[in-house]
Amino acid sequence: MTGLALLARERGFDVHGSDQAIYPPMSTLLSTERIPVTGGYEPESLLPHTDMCVIGNALSRGNPLIEHILENRIPYTSGSSWLRESLIPSRKVLAVAGTHGKTTASSMAAFIMDCCGASPGFLIGGIPGNFPVSARLGERDWFVIEADEYDTAFFDKRSKFMHYRPDVLLMGNLEFDHADIFSSLEDIKRQFAHLLRSVPPNGSVVINSDDPNLRDVLEQGCWSKIVEFSRQDERCDWFVQALTEDASEFDVYQSGRLLGRVTWPLFGAHNMMNALGAIASCSEAGIKPLEACKCLSDFELPKRRLERLNSKGSITLFDDFAHHPTAIKNTLESIRAAAPGQRVIAVIEPRSNTMKLGSQQDLLSKALVHCDVAVIYRRPDLSWDPATLALHSPQTRLLALDSVDAIREAVVKEARIGDQVVMMTNGNFDGLKDLLQNDLA
Repeated sequence: MTGLALLARERGFDVHGSDQAIYPPMSTLLSTERIPVTGGYEPESLLPHTDMCVIGNALSRGNPLIEHILENRIPYTSGSSWLRESLIPSRKVLAVAGTHGKTTASSMAAFIMDCCGASPGFLIGGIPGNFPVSARLGERDWFVIEADEYDTAFFDKRSKFMHYRPDVLLMGNLEFDHADIFSSLEDIKRQFAHLLRSVPPNGSVVINSDDPNLRDVLEQGCWSKIVEFSRQDERCDWFVQALTEDASEFDVYQSGRLLGRVTWPLFGAHNMMNALGAIASCSEAGIKPLEACKCLSDFELPKRRLERLNSKGSITLFDDFAHHPTAIKNTLESIRAAAPGQRVIAVIEPRSNTMKLGSQQDLLSKALVHCDVAVIYRRPDLSWDPATLALHSPQTRLLALDSVDAIREAVVKEARIGDQVVMMTNGNFDGLKDLLQNDLA
């Protein structure tokens, strides 16, 4: 929604927003860009003579502002619909879909295009490291968008990505998530199958061939060019081979031919696969792959994507957006590979609706084998107790704590020189980031 506000103002609209809880990095971006935001959803926050209300999917019937809009017949639409119909109606769209890595891969695609002179527009659900804003209209044909499978609005329960009608669709992975709106993995696969039907016959679907769930989706029908990428099958259209244990250097192959080498400050096999998908999809948009590989040496991760908070210090502190067990696993594996022999302390807030419901406890337990200490926030709105997690490694110690103050005290007491501490949440963890930054400095 912050990105939509930026795009709307760039297009010439006067913009004002409302939200319940506003926190960095988006609150900082809105303040820097001088877009006013009212806390809460009182009808009085709506400015007189409002021409259009763009409503996000966090709001439901019963919300006082929603009821005011409906009762007074004020024009309203969803963010996804308004973007496609009013802001970018004639643009070519490169959409990045998947359960994990959408923000990173879409940031990579936008950066590659920009680095190669395509000057794309973009809308990304985070703040890209190479751009000062999360969205811009751009100057040429292409628009890069992070394509989320979550529902559109209280009045439109289709996945948001159904509005984007991509010319190039990148699908990086697919797992069960969003248990509050999807009943099963098959339910999510169905939405992805519908997305495939929206790609035109002269468009391209760039797909991670290593993911069996995505292959299931393809079998439901695809009427566009299919481009496959992999790190397991070198026969695919695109193949990647890590040259270092932490995947900070890798070779990129196209149709079996070595195309280029990427050496960058990032680490983690998941980031390497995001890069391969971005290179392949940008190639379908007309970008030379060798140039794309060269560009990535200067790529910076978006804010809160394995972001190191203390550039110096004997104890490393990361902030990461991981909130699904597989994303948590990928993050912990990456840190372990980048700092072999060092202890890893995972500080986790189970904040997403799926995590609150407790439907992925076994996956989370398995993810924790990649850390030495797991500190989990026992939020009052959880329907399960983290202390009951069945750990799959005797080397992992579990602490389930009831407050941020208790977590802070435990981490400070536990951490020692050389440790890798990573906070993982899709919220602001009640300010824990700033507290630990000061404590571990």
